[in-house]
Amino acid sequence: MELEAIPGVGAKTAASLRELDDPVATVESGDVAAIARAPGVNEARAARIARGAIRRRHGDDGRVLATDRARELYREAIDLLRERTVTDYAAKRLETFYPSASASRIAEAQSFAADAADRDPDPAVREALADCAPLSDPPTVRVRDRCLATADAETLARAEAEVPELSVETVEDARDVSELGRSYASVIVLDESFAGLDVEGDVSVRPDALEAPAETVPERLLAFFAENRDRLEAAAAVHEAAAAAGDPVSGGGPPVALDRLRDALSRLDDDGTIAGDAELDRLTAAVDDLDAAVSTAASVADDRLREAIRERDVTIEGTDFLSLVEQGARVDSLLDRELADEYDAAVDAAREHLADALRLEPEEAELAERVFGGDPSFPVDHDESAVSRLRTELSAARDRRAAKLKADLASDLGDLRQPVEELVRDALELDVELAVARFARDFDCTLPEVVEPAGDDGGEAPPAGFRIEGGRSPLLDVDFPDVEPVDYGVSGATLLSGVNSGGKTSTLDLVALVVVLAQMGMPVPAESATVERFEEIHYYAKSQGTLDAGAFEATLRDFGDLVDGADGRLVLVDELESITEPGASAKIIAGILEALDDQDATAVFVSHLAREICAAADFEVAVDGIEAAGLVDGELRVNRSPKKGHLARSTPELIVEKLADDRGGEFYGDLLEKF
Repeated sequence: MELEAIPGVGAKTAASLRELDDPVATVESGDVAAIARAPGVNEARAARIARGAIRRRHGDDGRVLATDRARELYREAIDLLRERTVTDYAAKRLETFYPSASASRIAEAQSFAADAADRDPDPAVREALADCAPLSDPPTVRVRDRCLATADAETLARAEAEVPELSVETVEDARDVSELGRSYASVIVLDESFAGLDVEGDVSVRPDALEAPAETVPERLLAFFAENRDRLEAAAAVHEAAAAAGDPVSGGGPPVALDRLRDALSRLDDDGTIAGDAELDRLTAAVDDLDAAVSTAASVADDRLREAIRERDVTIEGTDFLSLVEQGARVDSLLDRELADEYDAAVDAAREHLADALRLEPEEAELAERVFGGDPSFPVDHDESAVSRLRTELSAARDRRAAKLKADLASDLGDLRQPVEELVRDALELDVELAVARFARDFDCTLPEVVEPAGDDGGEAPPAGFRIEGGRSPLLDVDFPDVEPVDYGVSGATLLSGVNSGGKTSTLDLVALVVVLAQMGMPVPAESATVERFEEIHYYAKSQGTLDAGAFEATLRDFGDLVDGADGRLVLVDELESITEPGASAKIIAGILEALDDQDATAVFVSHLAREICAAADFEVAVDGIEAAGLVDGELRVNRSPKKGHLARSTPELIVEKLADDRGGEFYGDLLEKF
């Protein structure tokens, strides 16, 4: 698949996506977090890219949401789902679900939703999800003590591109390599022509080094795990909580043994260095503390000598002797002649202190002995060149130990790289599933039946339309348990009549919401529902007052385009008569309904002009009504489910009828007859 072929992906975005390990597979997976790891692509952009890839995979080029109000209903539906997520990832991932005209996409999404709705949104799992987040790529780690070397310009360019963590040096012969061996703790030569090279230092010839980055630069893998330690531990906790709740993330268990993962992470420090190795800690501390330990050891020797001098003779002569020594008068001669044994003991004490303070091994202690023991002096002097050599040996031992431990740990973690990606992705996807499950439970949802549009088989059957039983809208400004259920179904062009505040607009909203969710593949808030797979959803909200001539003309143009090939469309219109004078509105609505009826479209027009529209129409218009039961203590009581084939009475008619019953008289009776 060409990345540029994905809707909304241009050349610049495609170039960023190609930085991913497997860009095509990543984009097609719909994994928003993985897509967002491309340079310059945030999660919101990643969701749009994933949605575009889904559209392309299903040949879904249409745009079901054809009007502003239809798009608003979709946003409200998505918000209801997003409110039930824990992670930012899940909130973005839900954006990949959209109302589709593709039967295969709807079926795919319904399969996901069916499995998700069976999930148990256990509070412990949701609590564990709070710390879960997508994996991130750490900044490039610079490794200073190791380099790559090559004599080939092409290999040089490839190495610099593929292993930015290491310096890549140009060499021509063994002497160049030898010089690098003195400058770096480790040198990796990439050219096979140098095989058999015998030079001083840690130099290896590995032509395959670029194919084995975990061995060449284990710091890369260790930095990844160090950067994502908290995310990995959080994902592991999610898997454990879900298993404890009896609803594991996946049937086969976590993709990685969690004990093994935690053991490996325990050997890694937050900065990507090795942790928990006593020998490496000893060598690191020895290098860091060497200067301080030498200084302290010298003080130990000085103190021993000073005490010996004081105790040489407890008379004035001893004090004078000490004064002379401290003035530096022939110190070496005095010490050698008068205090040879005491000086040797002081040096031994210094050596012993240095070895103990740095916890040196026997072979290292032999090097430490050379730090003290030159010509007698007071204060006791040390050999800086011996200190330097000891530092070099300790540093080399430390680096060798660290390199081995890094290589060992990278080897252990190498085969966990892909499984931990799955571990985190599965945990985050669980949050998406639990959001769908909570939505389904909170609003008593069911998966609807989405049927093919009538006539797809070449027949002349009427449109399937929609049928909703026990539907309750979660968009109303009342507690959901208090929402009255609605039964309603329409096939063809229909007028919906009813009293003011009787619920006509709420019914349209419910219909639109159910159809939008159904074509997203999501559960719908109803006891049952059957929905035709519509190509487009046109929902026109109530106009805020009469339109001027220009706006009126533009509105008619919209409807002119709408009725031109309206088959496969759902049209919902709320009180179109408000755009102009009632008499003209009735004629316009009648004409639109005629055109929609000819196209076998499914349409519901809410109107208070049902009688006038029916009189102006050239066909028998279906009329449904939300019937008022009457006025009780000044409040309107309504049967919310529209009654088929029934022209509902208006609020004024109900009031006149109530007055006629309560007060009687010719005036109210005559008014009632006019209705």
